[in-house]
Amino acid sequence: MSKNRGVSSYTHTQKQLDNYANQHNPNNPAYWANLNNHANQCNPNNELFYCGRKNKAITKK
Repeated sequence: MSKNRGVSSYTHTQKQLDNYANQHNPNNPAYWANLNNHANQCNPNNELFYCGRKNKAITKK
């Protein structure tokens, strides 16, 4: 059973391992892009907040 410690080279390709490492390294732009995207999706003042929601009563244009 997995202990949630990353990804395994037995089940993932090298490219998948590299992508995972980039998204979890604060010195990489992919890390900050992922963090900013998550923050935008959690912020009701941002239009990305409403993109994945069923109730789109308030839309910002």
